[in-house]
Amino acid sequence: MDCRLDGRVALITGGSAGLGRAMGATFAAAGARVALLARREERLAATVAEIARETEAEVRGYAADVCDAGQVEAAFAGVLRDFGRVEVLVNNAGVARTAAFLEISDADWQADIDLKLFAAIRLCRLALPGMQERRWGRIINVLNTPAKAPRAGSAPTSVTRAAGLALTKVLSKEGAAHNVLVNGLCTGFIESEQWVRRNAEVAPEQGHREFLAAMAAELRLPLGRLGTAQEFANVACFLASDAGSYISGAAINVDGGLCAVV
Repeated sequence: MDCRLDGRVALITGGSAGLGRAMGATFAAAGARVALLARREERLAATVAEIARETEAEVRGYAADVCDAGQVEAAFAGVLRDFGRVEVLVNNAGVARTAAFLEISDADWQADIDLKLFAAIRLCRLALPGMQERRWGRIINVLNTPAKAPRAGSAPTSVTRAAGLALTKVLSKEGAAHNVLVNGLCTGFIESEQWVRRNAEVAPEQGHREFLAAMAAELRLPLGRLGTAQEFANVACFLASDAGSYISGAAINVDGGLCAVV
């Protein structure tokens, strides 16, 4: 099986770090031309340079806040100007915001909806017509397992991600006749900078590997460890390639077997 993306143009939001960076590097290594969209211009430029150097692929960055419709439209126009098309769209922007329900204000709800739902809606609206016209497209929405199995205290993230799961299902049905495949990837616990920060906050005396091992035990992760961004990116690359050409409308857990809902 060959998960190649030779010549494909991929746009990834939240692309400067974490899962977005890993997917950008993996797609580029698979032959894609990659557009990364993120808010922090300096960090985005550094990531673009790193991936281009590592893969010798064409990688460009577009600084934009996905919560701002005007900035999203301008960034998308820039991608079309530079690359001519978008064939793979990965809606990855977002951070985990959770609190007890009664502690979540209207402003908190709106901010999470804008970041995790409306950003994806707007980008899908921009990318879908060209995909339909070319009769080839891939949309991957990065979600989380609480979208399927929400826990107490998991809002607003679990609620907005559940809406993203519904969006994925709707678009998979509408895109099918045009060979546009739409899937979700539901994250579990993945090694990231947030765990580095948490390590420093709650257990600064612990080495990071020791801290992660303790967290895996506390969380009762079936595989006994957190996942890596690269493992997540590998699944995304499969879905973006022709190797995943009969998968649409799925919401695949990348969580090491933790979620009880498949």
